[in-house]
Amino acid sequence: MSRIIYRHNQVDRFVVGTVGEPGERTFFLQVISSASSNCIALEKSQVQALVERLQMMIRELRRNKLANMDQLNQPAVRDDAQLEYPITEDFRAGVIAIAYEQGNQHIDIQVQALAEEEFSELVEEGEEDPDLDTPDLLMASLTIAQVRGFCERALNVVSAGRVPCPFCGIPLNPEGHLCPRANGYRR
Repeated sequence: MSRIIYRHNQVDRFVVGTVGEPGERTFFLQVISSASSNCIALEKSQVQALVERLQMMIRELRRNKLANMDQLNQPAVRDDAQLEYPITEDFRAGVIAIAYEQGNQHIDIQVQALAEEEFSELVEEGEEDPDLDTPDLLMASLTIAQVRGFCERALNVVSAGRVPCPFCGIPLNPEGHLCPRANGYRR
């Protein structure tokens, strides 16, 4: 089976959303452009790590004056609308890479499908091994304002889950949990 590469050069929508109840949510990255629409399943920890790295990249762009100040000072383009239905998972995210393109002042995000151990690193377009079934790849190019809006929404989506236990920090289920800090007593 040959590799599918989904390209989104001018992104209309790049958002994270969830399906399901807190504690049982599935996270999706939805990317929509004039080219196509894709939904990628992610883990909550992948969303958190992506937001951290994107925020760090924007700070570095500002600190090192690598991006145009007009671009850096634009207000965040925030999209708070629900995910568009139907939600059809194209693949589950494995490796995620980000890069800054100074020429067009965009941040490029690549998400490679979860695959076997031999694909623990991103396989760039054109570097595919014809003897191996190279994982699918999503490529999206976003403005800095779009990235900042994505980060704001993603942080809200991640924090909208279960409330953490005030004693141990483990998320509470509606029926409570066995708290390790309370010697196993139910909280």
